[in-house]
Amino acid sequence: MSGVQDQLEIKFRLIDGSDIGPESFPAATSIARLKESLLAQWPKDKENGPRTIKDVKLINAGKILENNRTVGECRSPLCDIPGEVTIIHVVVQPPPLEKEKEVSNEQKQNKCVCTIL
Repeated sequence: MSGVQDQLEIKFRLIDGSDIGPESFPAATSIARLKESLLAQWPKDKENGPRTIKDVKLINAGKILENNRTVGECRSPLCDIPGEVTIIHVVVQPPPLEKEKEVSNEQKQNKCVCTIL
């Protein structure tokens, strides 16, 4: 019976309300591996999809899940009911635009320093 409890059914909820999954993952699966699986299943018709796992934030029970932790470590005893699907919210951070980079560089170059003697 512990083998069944070591598996988690996870569904990824995207910002537009659509879902990816559910899919079964062992409790020892890292969050980074979850993100890789999510990237592989990302719908091709969605605009501004993530390019790398660094572009994705996963949120469960109000907490941002860290890449170096496992699914089992991130479980919340209050939210996760054995045999039920766990919903993890997905937030994609868009890459910075080139114009924003140029503006920030210009701002750094146009600084003024005043000295009062």
